[in-house]
Amino acid sequence: MARTFRRKHAQHPISELNVTNLIDLGFTLLIIFMIATPLINQEQTLPVNLPVESKSIQTKPDPDDKFESITIRADGSCTLAGRAVASGQLASELMRFATMPKPPVFRIRMDAKTTAQQFITVMDELKKQKLFKITFDTQTTN
Repeated sequence: MARTFRRKHAQHPISELNVTNLIDLGFTLLIIFMIATPLINQEQTLPVNLPVESKSIQTKPDPDDKFESITIRADGSCTLAGRAVASGQLASELMRFATMPKPPVFRIRMDAKTTAQQFITVMDELKKQKLFKITFDTQTTN
């Protein structure tokens, strides 16, 4: 008596979709965005009372441009790219950006009570390093 142990293979479509990998991907992206968002907004957390200007039409920046911020506070302290920099070290820090193949555009965030001398000191250092792409952050009036 010979016996066959073969099963008949039924070809039927899989009616269930395994979403476990998609859920894992979603949670991973959520964690990445939760970590990255505070780092993006870190430069806006420095308390600076920006100067006021009238509202005008703004041109959109080139999407290929990289931006770095320089914050000048009312007490004269400077922050470059989120790091506190002494006025004597500003030249060496800017030299690092000047040696890049495509230097960034510098966003100057200046307190409204900053003296002209503090502003001119930063502008002079930028000019010495031949970093001429500069924008100014301001508040607008309604």
